[in-house]
Amino acid sequence: MPILNRAAEMQDEVAGWRRELHQMPELSFDLFKTSEFVADKLRAFGCDEVVTGLAKTGVVAIIRGNLGAGATIGLRADMDALPIAEASGVPHASKHPGAMHACGHDGHTAMLLGAAKYLAETRNFAGSVAVIFQPAEEGGGGGGVMVREGMMERFGIGKVFGMHNMPGLAVGEFAIRPGPIMAATAEFTITVKGRGGHAAMPHRSVDPVVVASQIVMVFQTIVSRTVDPIDSLVVTVTKFHAGDAYNVIPAQAEIAGTVRTLRKEVAALARERIHAICAGIGAAHAAEIDVRYDANYPVTFNNPEEAIFAGDVATTVAGEKNVDRAIEPLMGGEDFSYMLEARPGAFIFLGNGDTANLHNPGYDFNDEAIPHGISYWVRLTETALAA
Repeated sequence: MPILNRAAEMQDEVAGWRRELHQMPELSFDLFKTSEFVADKLRAFGCDEVVTGLAKTGVVAIIRGNLGAGATIGLRADMDALPIAEASGVPHASKHPGAMHACGHDGHTAMLLGAAKYLAETRNFAGSVAVIFQPAEEGGGGGGVMVREGMMERFGIGKVFGMHNMPGLAVGEFAIRPGPIMAATAEFTITVKGRGGHAAMPHRSVDPVVVASQIVMVFQTIVSRTVDPIDSLVVTVTKFHAGDAYNVIPAQAEIAGTVRTLRKEVAALARERIHAICAGIGAAHAAEIDVRYDANYPVTFNNPEEAIFAGDVATTVAGEKNVDRAIEPLMGGEDFSYMLEARPGAFIFLGNGDTANLHNPGYDFNDEAIPHGISYWVRLTETALAA
């Protein structure tokens, strides 16, 4: 079965919503205009309940089917933008300087709104569907906040599903895998406190630049010499700040970065080694080293049964040859992971075509993907909640 005729008919309307959202990007939890836009649409569609204010600006709407009692499933879209100055050159570019939808959350939101409109019109399912519009995916952990606020229990959600666009994957194609599909993330900030002095008299100082540089280099052995080569781990230093003058050894240096892994055990080992390396190098150089390590999103783990189910649904939209059921895991993070820890479900990728990469200033969501995303959501709902 191809994309739904109704979804194709809705493409221009939904693309209009998407472009309107694209012009008004908002960040983190402060999605007041976006949340209002979404809630107004859901009320106009005739959803049975529209609840706002979850995780500050999140929205959940309930649509009840006409085929009798049944379970409730959740469909989730993220809504927030990124603090990036847009350079896409599109007519509907961001009107908010320094912010843009560089990850396609405007497209995710619009597609789920399109699916909600269709499902509210047809109601060809038993039980209920909860359409979840989440703030603060980009580092704020809004998905975790919604879970901790009791969203799953409040709306009786038994299973939950998510979707994200993927540049480089052709429009009309899907990709999924059982088990880990995206990485757990963590951030570290390491402050090296030495003793400043004249650059010509290094023997009278404790040089934090040298100490921090050794830490950066030894961190490379965490992946290459500590962890099983079969396991996936990334330890990347992304910041290094020290000093202001050519002839002054500074008193302090700071380095920071990220850790990505697909297994909790490997994440724990990386954390342990970061602390041990800093302690050892600090002792060797008589420097004081402070390590702040913040575990962030957990592994995005697809329940095997739901991953097979979601893949099967995708084939009804795209055909078996256009569904990759064994995509390699990505080392990016995703806070839908919190929802998958709370309930069984699956996260799938939707092709965005040959576009700029995610988090790139030139990125724009591909509106040609809209009918495919809407069709997937509708078919998933009608199949999961068949009478």
